[in-house]
Amino acid sequence: MNRPSDTRRASPAPFAESGASGYLALASGEVPAHTLPLSGEGTGYSVKRIAPKIGPVLRTTDVDRVMHSWVGRLTGGVAPTALMLAWIDWVAHLAAQPGKQRDLLLNAVEKSVYLRDFMSECVLSANPENCAERRHGDARFRADGWNRWPFNVYAEAFLLGEEWWQLTTSTVQGVSQHHRDLLAFLARQLTDTCSPSNFPWSNPEVLRLTLEQGGANLVKGAVNAMEDFFRQRSGAKPVGAERYLPGQGVALTPGKVIYRNRLMELIQYTPQTAEVYAEPLLIVPAWIMKYYILDLSPENSLVRYLIEHGHTVFMISWINPGKDERDFGMDDYAREGIMAALDTVKKLLPGRPVHAVGYCLGGTLLSLVAATLARSGDRRLASVTLLAAQVDFEEAGELLLFIDEAQLTFLENMMAEQGYLDKGQLSAAFNLIRSKDLIWSRVVDEYLEGERQPMFDLMAWSADSTRLPFRMHSEYLRSLFLNNDLAEGRYMVDGEGIALTDIDVPIFAVGTEKDHIAPWRSVYKVHLYTDTDITFLLTSGGHNAGIISEPGRTRRSYRMTFHDANHPYMHPARWYDTAPLTEGSWWPAWQQWLVEHSTGKKAAPPIGAAEYGIVPLFDAPGTYVHLD
Repeated sequence: MNRPSDTRRASPAPFAESGASGYLALASGEVPAHTLPLSGEGTGYSVKRIAPKIGPVLRTTDVDRVMHSWVGRLTGGVAPTALMLAWIDWVAHLAAQPGKQRDLLLNAVEKSVYLRDFMSECVLSANPENCAERRHGDARFRADGWNRWPFNVYAEAFLLGEEWWQLTTSTVQGVSQHHRDLLAFLARQLTDTCSPSNFPWSNPEVLRLTLEQGGANLVKGAVNAMEDFFRQRSGAKPVGAERYLPGQGVALTPGKVIYRNRLMELIQYTPQTAEVYAEPLLIVPAWIMKYYILDLSPENSLVRYLIEHGHTVFMISWINPGKDERDFGMDDYAREGIMAALDTVKKLLPGRPVHAVGYCLGGTLLSLVAATLARSGDRRLASVTLLAAQVDFEEAGELLLFIDEAQLTFLENMMAEQGYLDKGQLSAAFNLIRSKDLIWSRVVDEYLEGERQPMFDLMAWSADSTRLPFRMHSEYLRSLFLNNDLAEGRYMVDGEGIALTDIDVPIFAVGTEKDHIAPWRSVYKVHLYTDTDITFLLTSGGHNAGIISEPGRTRRSYRMTFHDANHPYMHPARWYDTAPLTEGSWWPAWQQWLVEHSTGKKAAPPIGAAEYGIVPLFDAPGTYVHLD
């Protein structure tokens, strides 16, 4: 797929560069890294000028950047210095606390006694009482084989050790919270790796299958592992994902691309009803992954659900950036993404305000744009819906483990070398957060038991990851994650600060209970930074599966309340205890909220508007969604 031939235009950026701009200029070579005094300037002695004869002079920052890039390939993008600092912080404080050392030693002895008693009980009873806590949702030791000796001893010993390591890394006083969380995370990675369920000789289910099949499961597992290895090396999609290609198995809702620039394509979906609600919807997905998570299979497509219920829907489909897009920043995504889309919708449907919907990172960007529009008196928005999107990043989940000054400097040097954050590095970070479910369960199922996990649309979408441009990712991590500039009033647009309190249109915010990327309590903080009416909804599920929660799916529920602008703030724990629980999908509740904030129905609009030069360019899902 060829990229658009648009060249970068030198135009005033409506969104000011973040605090990373100085570093970006340095790393990209726009300004000298350092200047040596020549001819005795400020030195008291003379230095002879010598013109280079062979090529340009290699600057020290270039050497550092190349070294960080090579180290990053070996460590998966993790800065060794960040890990070392956390380790030193923990060791230094533990060494100065003999009381804590004693407590940890006694706890280890106590757990050893528990295990000894459990082993003794195994001799006397066929069903000994477990001495370690079995965590809710941990499926590693659910099979009946783990209740038989010696496998029950393996499981109990492992779980007791896991508890001890978590206690050891998370309870030493004086260690910074970031280092404490990082060490607890690393301890969890180590213990997850060492789980007896991951090895064929200590997993009773694998041993049973091996005996029954004469080792055929291990042979099939080895074939699966080799196939996955070569697919990953070649950049091919996982096995089975070919059934879910955009425009074939997923992203099937009919529509047209009516606008395209170097950063995004705007899709207008074909109306399915003769009349539609007057106010259209503009959906801003995250560019961390491709847009069609909101238009998966026909039965779980949020887009299809909306247009079937009488809404006009526009969707932004972002480009998958490469080296040529390395200088795209947050201001570009705002100006050439949301603002360009709003301009196009305004030409098509003049006089109609827009229900703007932002998902994940797209919701954060939408918040910035909504605050900017409100500051200038622009009334193009009818409402704002934030799906698993944060505006305060102080409690932004386990992604914060990878974000500190040492880590960002290392990451920026690595991205400067290649021009983007590679999709493999991005996927690895998300997989590590849930390694037990996303890595080791697959190892057991596909490589030890030899059975492929069935591919489905959401899994195929998750594997269709994207890259992130160097400049945008650096600005996003520094301004929002590291410095929390938006929440603390330092984020600048057009040289002036913006505040979410300027937003005066209704907000519908959705959090998900098991979200590891945008924890719902962090999403809930939108109440602290806005002075408008907020409807907050908490749904079951995780960051993706909680949002894709179509009517009819089993084991789905949500809590929803309305918060008047003049109503006092309620703590999230109290909110959770008092918000009524409703069984089923949250989609109908949101759709009803959109209806209540609309002004009636009109005839369904045509696709495009030739009189304004807006004509259909391609059939949905467009071309950018196919860029790998």
